[in-house]
Amino acid sequence: MDLITMREKLDKKEISAVELTQSYLDKIKEKDKEINSYITVCEESAVEQAKAAQEMIDSGNTGAFTGLPISVKDNICTNGVKTTCASKMLADFVPVYDATVMEKLNKEKIVMLGKTNMDEFAMGGSSQTSYFGGVKNPYDTSRVTGGSSGGAAASVAAGLCAAALGSDTGGSVRQPASFCGVTGLKPTYGAVSRWGLIAFASSLDQIGVLANSASDTGYMLNGIYGRDFNDATSSAKSEGDYTKLVGTDISKLKIGIPKEFFDGVTDEVKTAVLKAADYYKALGCELVECSLPSLEYAVSAYYLISSAEAASNLSRFDGIKYGYRSGLGEDFNDLIKASRREGFGDEVKRRIMLGNYALCSGYYDAYYKNATRIRTQIRKEYSDIFEKCDVILTPTAPTTAYKIGEQEHDPVKMYLADICTVTVNIAGLPAISTTCGYGGNGMPIGMSLTGRAFDEQTIIAVCDRFERDFDRKEARI
Repeated sequence: MDLITMREKLDKKEISAVELTQSYLDKIKEKDKEINSYITVCEESAVEQAKAAQEMIDSGNTGAFTGLPISVKDNICTNGVKTTCASKMLADFVPVYDATVMEKLNKEKIVMLGKTNMDEFAMGGSSQTSYFGGVKNPYDTSRVTGGSSGGAAASVAAGLCAAALGSDTGGSVRQPASFCGVTGLKPTYGAVSRWGLIAFASSLDQIGVLANSASDTGYMLNGIYGRDFNDATSSAKSEGDYTKLVGTDISKLKIGIPKEFFDGVTDEVKTAVLKAADYYKALGCELVECSLPSLEYAVSAYYLISSAEAASNLSRFDGIKYGYRSGLGEDFNDLIKASRREGFGDEVKRRIMLGNYALCSGYYDAYYKNATRIRTQIRKEYSDIFEKCDVILTPTAPTTAYKIGEQEHDPVKMYLADICTVTVNIAGLPAISTTCGYGGNGMPIGMSLTGRAFDEQTIIAVCDRFERDFDRKEARI
């Protein structure tokens, strides 16, 4: 059931908000022991929120999100509810305020079912680095969900929420959407406030949406976009009604196909995405061959920039002010060392060390400064492409979801798996991923549509048009 249909059924009182919420909570109890998509399930508060939503519905004063049950990634602050970032460091952290996105949704009496599992501090591409155990793919529980918003994607794919909020630093919404067979939207940098999102890499992070369709992601974006006084990087350029182009004619659009994105992906991924390109061509769209030459440097630049910012952002976790505190250490410095050593997992430590190394005197120019130059070049290349194209079509990930334990031990393989997604974050552009086929193993294959800055409306409409004719039901959970 899409969100608009759910909204109509609630408003017509064909189902109550409490009944709807309870049905999801019952399903979480039944299925999530195996999937592990939630860290915290807010059973009591969700029912209370549903009752308050129903009172609002009964009064005839309904908002767009009143009574809709969603999940929230566990790095988005929620007042009075644990926000752990899937880390031992914040295992017992309870925020005293809501993130701006939650403030906006709570005003309309949305129902939060719980906080979803993720890679620790959003650092990872498999959702297996969580202190609370890895997330399993609902299509095949022997496989990963992708990361870092793996719990959010799994909760949508398994029908354990109507939609989910995630975060995307280098593909953390889109790659899990691809692996789990759902739709994931990463908005333009600045379109959605990051206030209350626990930072990984501040110049790359963006709160995004996972749902069952492109129109549902647009519906959710309508409730969370906009300028925020608390976030200086948020923008007033973002527009309202991100679904207004859904159902309109897209046949005159030009769709760019950058050749570099099809090198290094599996044959079945390449075939499925190019088949989607042929679908658009049959509609009347013009396919334009284009190029992003700096793609070969993108992963290196991304990990240098993101790790440098992560090292800075995570320096606040010292075992003194809040978070995990070790019982070891004879003095101040020993306490900080022990707290960080015990509180952070291996992947977080790896990125802190990489980031601090890149920022060290003597290495700054060779690594971090060069990475920022590549960022500028990638932005220019995207700008050149959009002079002749309206939308860019690429694979979302080089492969389908792989087996748990198959490559998490190899950082090089894990980092290179982000090759199709990181450039969008580097350039600050919007992108949406949806299923365009299935591999020989039955797992979903994702395609990604990238648009101009603050043009989410177009990519949502183009994605929706494909989804209307593509049948995902045969592989639904």
